[in-house]
Amino acid sequence: MIAITGLTKRYRMGDTEIRALDHVEFSVKRGEFVAIVGPSGSGKSTFMNILGLLDTPDEGTYLLGGEDVSRMSDNRLAALRNRKIGFVFQSFNLLKTMTAEENVSMSLMYRGMRARQADAIARATLARLSLEGRERHLPSQLSGGQQQRVAIARALVGTPDVLLADEPTGSLDSKKSIEIMAMFKKLNERGQTIVLITHNPELARGASRVVEMVDGVLAQGAGLA
Repeated sequence: MIAITGLTKRYRMGDTEIRALDHVEFSVKRGEFVAIVGPSGSGKSTFMNILGLLDTPDEGTYLLGGEDVSRMSDNRLAALRNRKIGFVFQSFNLLKTMTAEENVSMSLMYRGMRARQADAIARATLARLSLEGRERHLPSQLSGGQQQRVAIARALVGTPDVLLADEPTGSLDSKKSIEIMAMFKKLNERGQTIVLITHNPELARGASRVVEMVDGVLAQGAGLA
């Protein structure tokens, strides 16, 4: 699903060059649940942006589903990102004036799907995540864990090849964090490929494979399928 070789990303601060990523080697098989763990400043955010097709590397190759995305134009990356990547963020990023169902169905309507069909798919997806009866609730009427489940439903509704979760429990208490990780495990058991990015080693242990990033480098041998 993901094959990365020699991935390097540099930034300049005045006369100083900083290597946020330094010849990273990484791969993910279809259906895997992989956690990337590391402290703040380790390069995780830069790596996530490249994995999510929000940025491109200075060197190296990134194959997503066998397609080289390393040097694609912004327009092509955006189109591919819309089809292949589902994002789950720490802050949920739900639209406050829209119901749970509307937050989920909106992404389908952006793709040209009719509202009635999009709403039906949104309701079914919310039901998969145990949110029956909450479809008409605004984010302010939902708990933090429920809001994150709506965000996961929104990410899943487009049937992405990869679910990319960036600190998905960072805004939740320990009980809700355990619930969200259990949900990720269940989704993975159904075949969903998941890449989790976190600073929390305890959370990372919920994945089927854990790799560590330090100073822009993955631990030796880590992430190699």
